[in-house]
Amino acid sequence: MGYNEEAFIKILKSKGLKVTNQRKAVLKALSSKPDQHLTAEEIYELVRVDTPEIGIATIYRTIQLLCELGLIDKLNLDDGYVRYEIGKEDKNEHHHHHLICVNCGKVLKFDDDLLDELEKQVEKTTGFIVHDHELKMYGYCRDCQNNRK
Repeated sequence: MGYNEEAFIKILKSKGLKVTNQRKAVLKALSSKPDQHLTAEEIYELVRVDTPEIGIATIYRTIQLLCELGLIDKLNLDDGYVRYEIGKEDKNEHHHHHLICVNCGKVLKFDDDLLDELEKQVEKTTGFIVHDHELKMYGYCRDCQNNRK
């Protein structure tokens, strides 16, 4: 999605919400790391660089609001942390998938959606229409494979 301040302001105003520097700072921090999955504490550290007076409670409240607005996505990558990433502009588009290295913990994005045919088959067989899905695959990243040889 990227950080589009104008669109963000429009969304907030359309929901009757105030446009605050803290809200803009959190979204900007997440947008600055589009390929990372940040914890609330990591977002806090990024935001504090430009806004040192911000508190962690404000970060948590802002994250919750941004999730409710669909601007950021909440993730569980099975590492004991709740993580966040910038949301998709097109809400009809599937999330990307995550490849998790069981050795070093590295998380890679995988954008190809190969489950479209499976979703069609599920609908045909059961009548269930898949709205979205999340896929995590576990294995060994290239670096860990090379180190094991």
